[in-house]
Amino acid sequence: MRYAEPESVEAALLALNAHEDARCLAGGASLVAMMNAGRIAPEMLVSLHRIPELFTITEASDGIWLGAMCTHRTLAADTRLGGAMEVVRGAARQLAHPAIRNMATLGGSIGLADPRTELPVALVAASALAEVAGPHGRRSVPVEALFVDSHRTSLQRGEFVTRVFLPRGAAGAVGHHLRFSRVAADYPTVSVSLVLHMEGDTCQQVRVVVGSCAPVPLHLDAADQRLIGTRLEAEDVAGAGGLLAQAAAPIDDVRGSAEYRRMLIPRLLGRALSQARERAHV
Repeated sequence: MRYAEPESVEAALLALNAHEDARCLAGGASLVAMMNAGRIAPEMLVSLHRIPELFTITEASDGIWLGAMCTHRTLAADTRLGGAMEVVRGAARQLAHPAIRNMATLGGSIGLADPRTELPVALVAASALAEVAGPHGRRSVPVEALFVDSHRTSLQRGEFVTRVFLPRGAAGAVGHHLRFSRVAADYPTVSVSLVLHMEGDTCQQVRVVVGSCAPVPLHLDAADQRLIGTRLEAEDVAGAGGLLAQAAAPIDDVRGSAEYRRMLIPRLLGRALSQARERAHV
């Protein structure tokens, strides 16, 4: 296996496209584990840790650009990620344990598309956009559109994520992430990320995404619409939760059966909405 440490995005693209089976190395938290388990064996690793551009955080009037090499620890500690953007900060704060949060990166979470981890779920809830660099230049794409299957994205050969844009959302909107796991620091059995905007007691806007229950973060427009315009009464939450549970495609594993996960979805959704609603009214 060959290894390179380019110092610019352009140099990284040259290294990636010089080999048929090349992979980007960001934090390495998941990629190295997959290599150690024999699941992948790239012929070339292109480390991104010497590219200053990928660590940059830039504020804009309508949101914040986060460099792809920002760690989960950085995201969890950044108080600028408030309001609707808090969903990403909350997910980063709850993921795994400090050693992993110090290592795992924003771009790595997107690029590996692990359906069990939480940051992709929060990014979809936040309506995040990813800037992707490739042989033909750079393009912006909704993060949701990047996830196509378990551990598979729509990124083309020789492309990688350089930064992610989080929109601020509506004034007064709140973002919230809630996980349920057997033990602390384990992958969640089910997680829920959402962005909620209330006007008085009425839900004006909501975006709900469920994790660990499908090959990709589970977002269903019909579930959002079931909640919009309501007072988030028990029957409304149950209706939205039922739609999400029906659309889910969970697996049976040591963290819970598919049936158990489907049962948890409406219950965790209700708790997440209740907690977000309390914060919206503070």
